[in-house]
Amino acid sequence: MEIAIIITFILGYLFIMLEHPLNINKAATALLTGVLCWTLYIISASDSHLISEQLKEHIGEISGIIFFLMGAMTIVELIDAHDGFDVITNAISTSSKRKLLCIICFLTFFLSSVLKKTHC
Repeated sequence: MEIAIIITFILGYLFIMLEHPLNINKAATALLTGVLCWTLYIISASDSHLISEQLKEHIGEISGIIFFLMGAMTIVELIDAHDGFDVITNAISTSSKRKLLCIICFLTFFLSSVLKKTHC
């Protein structure tokens, strides 16, 4: 059964990689692949209590990531709605790729700490 799970994962990954040529949704493919892998794992396992605990743990981790991303995306959208990023992009007036990279790294470092403080 482990081989079936590995094959399912590889096929799912290939479908995700070929999203544009196949014209399929990457998120839907990832969700379906995850469900199929968990289903195969549940079918093959004998200890239902262990599986239940593992599934709860993984769903908890995934939901934590999703809630964090929703909060972070909300803050970014609010800043964008009030033209907060326009102030920064209008202040950058370099044509050098190296200088632009340094400026973006510097701004990202400080903005991420400001956004983290407002998010927590």
